[in-house]
Amino acid sequence: MTPEIAIVLAILGGTVLLLVLDILRIDVVALLCLLTLSWTGILDTSEALSGFSSNAVIAMLSVMILGHGIARAGIMDHFARRVVEFAGESRPKITGVVATSAGVMSGMIQNIGAAALLLPAILNISRRRDIAPSRLIMPVGFAAILGGTLTMVGSGPLILVNDLLGTADLEGYGLFAVTPVGVVLLLSGITLFLLLGDWILPREKGGEQERGTQEILIDRWQLPIAVRYFRIPPGSPAVGETPESLGIWDRHRVNVLGLALDRDSDFAPWREVRFEADQHLALLGEDDAIDAAAEALGLEEQPRSRGLDLLGDPTRAGFAEVMIPPRSEVAGRTLREMRLRKRHSVEPVLLVHEGQSVRGDLSDVVVSPGDTFVVFAPWEHIREMGSSDEFILVTEVGAEERDRSRSGAAVAAFLLAIGMALGGFAISTAFLTGALAMVLTRVLSMEEAYRAIDWKVVFFLAGLIPLGLAMQKTGTAQFLAEAVMDVVAGRHLLVFLTAVALITTGFSLFMSNVGATVVLVPIVISMAEMSGVDPRPVVLMVAVTAANSFLLPTHQVNAFYKTPGGYENADYLRAGGLLTVLFIVVVVTMFSLFFL
Repeated sequence: MTPEIAIVLAILGGTVLLLVLDILRIDVVALLCLLTLSWTGILDTSEALSGFSSNAVIAMLSVMILGHGIARAGIMDHFARRVVEFAGESRPKITGVVATSAGVMSGMIQNIGAAALLLPAILNISRRRDIAPSRLIMPVGFAAILGGTLTMVGSGPLILVNDLLGTADLEGYGLFAVTPVGVVLLLSGITLFLLLGDWILPREKGGEQERGTQEILIDRWQLPIAVRYFRIPPGSPAVGETPESLGIWDRHRVNVLGLALDRDSDFAPWREVRFEADQHLALLGEDDAIDAAAEALGLEEQPRSRGLDLLGDPTRAGFAEVMIPPRSEVAGRTLREMRLRKRHSVEPVLLVHEGQSVRGDLSDVVVSPGDTFVVFAPWEHIREMGSSDEFILVTEVGAEERDRSRSGAAVAAFLLAIGMALGGFAISTAFLTGALAMVLTRVLSMEEAYRAIDWKVVFFLAGLIPLGLAMQKTGTAQFLAEAVMDVVAGRHLLVFLTAVALITTGFSLFMSNVGATVVLVPIVISMAEMSGVDPRPVVLMVAVTAANSFLLPTHQVNAFYKTPGGYENADYLRAGGLLTVLFIVVVVTMFSLFFL
């Protein structure tokens, strides 16, 4: 072992450890890896920064922009509604149709995007068809992951694979090179749930079929339903105080839905707003809690309140569930930091955090992707909140159709990208052209295009690409490949491919699939060359197998769906275990028969 190999192995080990332990953000880990390779002299400056000019990074951010443009034009919303209408009443048919749709969508937009778009539809189907969410959500989530193997832009590893092949002077793959494998994987996964879903999915009782959305929410979360109006007299202890200083949530167990003075109304007033004499306010809570709060604060009850009456009209205001998606800017922040009331004029009543409901003062709870707020507000405020990139509106509130005036342009830009990719242009060039077309045709503004990019993922990808280059340059990949080949040398091709699939699956369970691909591709290239096997298909198999993340909720789609599905880790072990084995069997068989 040379000193250079020892250094690269140390950097590799440290990077993997940091990714597995989740001590630092993934982009910070990647940048540390990049800079350490430069600091130690393993790579020169241009080599260390080569990831930022890679085709994979450009393709990745272009796909993000295209996917956001398609969603912004309302095309995916329309598609999801049609899927729901077609699915009908049968649970197997619903599972098959929605899961297939999730897989197909994931072939062209990021699988987490497809999962997020379909989640509100899945939950609505669950309520209307009397099917427990746990019976639908996992099959759809797994199908979204499998659908990422349908095209070379369906997942991060597949976007990355051509760049990694290029560093080894190997020819890349076209847009649909992987489609036959992806189709078989998707159909196999859906078939597994159709045949064995009753045994491998967790059971829950339904019983919500005939009830309205508001009744379902109120019963499920035991929400208060009384909305009453009060006037603050000049001598009230509330005058000059704020909702937070009065402890309105924890001490009195009521929510202030609105304030009105003369003709000015303020819905879901900010925690720091000061109460004034003669203001009218609308309170939400249990009747006895409201009575106690009114007595303590010296409030005078009113039969109605001009400007706030709509809060008691269920056709104009009510409860809704809003979920925090991955990549949301509010993830990792508290209610106080995100200023939910001030920015969106909605009153948070309850927070479902890590599977537990939190009531009272939610100010300092750090929220995570998959957490859900139950809010009360006028429907128009809830619709505006749901239209932002920070939240997903789960409850159906009669939201207006998205403006689809640019839907034709969005489809044309997307088809332009596909056509250019099929016409021989590099995937990065083709999809960046499509992304620019979205901007030029005003489907998106340039600011919206920038916001559509998950820069954390971009820096993560750009920071890890040099690690693969360093492994090849120093002979580290060859060193590790020889160690593995000592075990599988001289065995049948199926043994070799199975070993590669198992190693990739193991890495993908405990670190990101992109990171696993970057680490493993140089190694398997050396292994393939030592075995006399064409390395190109083996590299492609690694990128495909990196999606085999079903045993634990570590994949971002599984993590996102874990809370709404109410799943435990044991549920993933049971259902994901079977799918993991099936995935390896299908991939090894397909690549041995048709690629090697």
